[in-house]
Amino acid sequence: MSGSGAPSIQHTDGTGLRVTIIVGQWHEQIAHGLLEGARRALTASKVEFSEIHVPGSFELPVVSKAALEAGADAVVALGVIIRGGTPHFEYVADAATSGLAQVSLLTGKPIGFGLLTLDDEQQGLDRAGLPGSKEDKGEEAAEAAVATAVALRALRSASA
Repeated sequence: MSGSGAPSIQHTDGTGLRVTIIVGQWHEQIAHGLLEGARRALTASKVEFSEIHVPGSFELPVVSKAALEAGADAVVALGVIIRGGTPHFEYVADAATSGLAQVSLLTGKPIGFGLLTLDDEQQGLDRAGLPGSKEDKGEEAAEAAVATAVALRALRSASA
C-alpha cells in the first residue's frame, strides 16, 4: 500500500491562511471522497477555504496558478486519472503532475498534491477516504498544503 512510511502530519493551525481546493470532476465518487477529506482537514486547521470544480485533472495546473496569483496562500489539487488502454493516461498524468510542480515553484506557494494516478477504480476507492477506504489522500494533501504554507510563512516572517 502506498501509505507505508507516510509522515504523520497533525492538523497544523493555519489561522489566517486562505486555501483553494481545486477538484477535477472525473470519477465522481472518488473525487467526492477526496474533496470531503480535504474539507475536513482544512476545517480542522482553521483556514479559510474555497472550492473550484474543473472538468478534469489536465486543468488543475492552470486553475491552481490563477488561484495562487489571485491571493490564495496554498492550493489543494484533487483529481483522479485511471489507466486505460491508450497512452492518454501517461500524457494527462505527466502534464498535470509537471504542471502543478511548475506552478508551485513559479508562485513560491504550496500545492497539496491530491492527484491519484491509478491502475483501476478500486485503487481510488481505497485511497479516497470513503467508508472502508484504507487511506484519505484528500485529507493528506490538504494537511501537507497547510503545513507547508505555515512553514513558508514562518520563513518569510523570520527574514523580514
